[in-house]
Amino acid sequence: MDSTIAAGAVPGSSPAGRHRPRPATRVLAASLALTATTLGVAGCDSASAGTTLRGNRLELPVTGGTAVVDTHSLAVTARTGDGQKLVLSGPAAGGVGKPGRVTRTADGARWSYPAKELTVSAHSEHGRLRIAIRADRKGSVNWPVTGTDPAASSLQLPRGEGLDIPVRDPFWNSGKNGLAGSTVDVGADLTLPLWGYRTTGDSADSSPAAGSKATSAGSSNSSSEPGPGAEAGSRSRSGSGSGSGGSRHGVSYLTPTGLGTSLHFVSTGGRLRTTATHAFDAGEGTRDYSVSFALTDGNPVAPAADYRSYLSEHGQLGSLREKIKKNPANGKLLGAFHAYLWGDARTAAGVGKLKQLGIDRMWLGYDSGPGPMGATAVKAAKRAGYLVGPYDSFANGQNPKTSDSPTSTWPDRVYPDFCVRKADGTPEAGFHDRGCYLSSRAFEKAEPQHHYLADRTRSMVANGADSYFLDVDATGELFRDHSAGHEMTKAGDRKNRLARMQRLSQHLVLGSETAQPWANEVLAFNHGAGTPVADDLWKLERDRPNWGGYYPEKAPKIFFKPVQLPADVATAMYDPKYRVPLYETALHSSLVNAERWELSYDKLPEQKTARALLAMLYNTPLNYVLDGPTLAKNGPELASLQRYFSPLHRAAGTEKMTSFRWLTADRSVQRTVFGDGTLTVTANFGTKPHDGLPGGCVDAKLHTDTKPRRLCPTQANG
Repeated sequence: MDSTIAAGAVPGSSPAGRHRPRPATRVLAASLALTATTLGVAGCDSASAGTTLRGNRLELPVTGGTAVVDTHSLAVTARTGDGQKLVLSGPAAGGVGKPGRVTRTADGARWSYPAKELTVSAHSEHGRLRIAIRADRKGSVNWPVTGTDPAASSLQLPRGEGLDIPVRDPFWNSGKNGLAGSTVDVGADLTLPLWGYRTTGDSADSSPAAGSKATSAGSSNSSSEPGPGAEAGSRSRSGSGSGSGGSRHGVSYLTPTGLGTSLHFVSTGGRLRTTATHAFDAGEGTRDYSVSFALTDGNPVAPAADYRSYLSEHGQLGSLREKIKKNPANGKLLGAFHAYLWGDARTAAGVGKLKQLGIDRMWLGYDSGPGPMGATAVKAAKRAGYLVGPYDSFANGQNPKTSDSPTSTWPDRVYPDFCVRKADGTPEAGFHDRGCYLSSRAFEKAEPQHHYLADRTRSMVANGADSYFLDVDATGELFRDHSAGHEMTKAGDRKNRLARMQRLSQHLVLGSETAQPWANEVLAFNHGAGTPVADDLWKLERDRPNWGGYYPEKAPKIFFKPVQLPADVATAMYDPKYRVPLYETALHSSLVNAERWELSYDKLPEQKTARALLAMLYNTPLNYVLDGPTLAKNGPELASLQRYFSPLHRAAGTEKMTSFRWLTADRSVQRTVFGDGTLTVTANFGTKPHDGLPGGCVDAKLHTDTKPRRLCPTQANG
């Protein structure tokens, strides 16, 4: 029997995110019967101990041990319940100057760094160490400095769905689509405002890429790489499994807003290290900076489990089940694949072909160009049980006389008066340098009188559409606006976008692009957060001769032309051994997540099997683009995959992901669990059978099933 812990077992997690936090010792074992004693769980006693100051060493209780902050340098270490010492952060890079006097507070301590005009506070909060820094002047701090612990074995990074990267992996230590030398904006480039490291208990690297031999983690019939002994990751579970180097541990780093914070990756001695930099700027609304540190059980999705707990504790975790209660149309997302329609597929006859194939649920979208779906086609889609809605964007404005897109064309003087303007007064160039980005603050100020957004929405759904895809609004690309009359910080931009998305979600099944977690309460679905985009993907997409352009009108090659990804891009995005479900661990029961719409399932032929297995493993829908010929050619395959997915997602789409683990040392066989055993999925990304599961296949078992349901995507047909 595996000694494992569920992802949902972190303190404070609840389906609706509104309940009182549960005790830190509550866990759900894989067998639903293991006790906290078996798991070696650190109890609440450590969290109830007081804060201690010894010289420059500030000791604070955290769940799973004790955190120690060096007030001279901001270095942070921890002692775990089983006696391990962890380095949570090295000293602040570049220094912070001589500290002022440390003053005890009711729940921690406070001090300053006069040379940089920084005030720091540290305290224990919900079992985490929270360090908050406020600046009295514009500047920056390079901290925390992470991955410096010799025992650190892998980095968890929420790029797209999520990655677990062995720190010694040669590919990721390179600069070519790897991470070394790169910098990412936490609030804009990552799908969750966090990162993490896990350790093996000694200085040996346990990653398969480093050539180590993985040992069993308490399982009698499968091997598991040292590290994922806890089933889906939870916070502060000391000694929850054993590996070749001793007890496994991990550290989660959470920056709740992400605004003004970036991560820089370096390769030192062939090992990845990560330094956060925060820019303090009153005008940007980033004068305050906080980082919450949590000790975890070392599971690769533990940082996301901790974040889910954080959202729940702060009443910020949305519930898809509650969204369905408020608007039953949201329930049509359960079991549905997603597709954008073109040409004949937009007609009632095209919808009828989907229904004839036996497809019971679909989300159907269409752009606002020539020939959008008419009322007859929309009615046919709704009668078939499908959701249907337009693509729209409130972010771009162009001169109405020369605009190349209906979504960029606005009445009156929205363009150019609503343009976001830089400090020098010039407009912020719009998407692909077309027109300008429009200020959400300008819209919010004008809306009560002019109803620009409400009028746009009414016109877009006059055909009876019951869904809406609002591009850009939920992404991390936020703007500061210097325009007189509608000045705005990035935090203000986020607030305005949330307000208008909230209005839309009251009557429509709302989705957006690469949804950031701050939008999880208002959205029902998102397109894009499932894709861990490599930097070179954008360069490939701009290569129109090879990738495809926006022609022909009824089947643009940018969406329909199959392409072959370069090997390094394919590795960075779709190699299963690096993929982990961070986003699903945090938000699976809150909204439905899919890949980017320009990366349809048929766009990347060589990745189809891996993408299908990942979708089934993560209980997330595939995303397509369809026209008449594509539907005729690939419709039977689509139908076969959707019929497999539909009952699984109907059962588990509103459940949280409670378990993720690798079953083999090379990570080729992976398993997830949703809810209280509602659904268990095992995917074999390898070429050899594992416990009877062939390579390239997936087994899924609902709690009501007597035997698993098997899918081998290469054999999918009508």
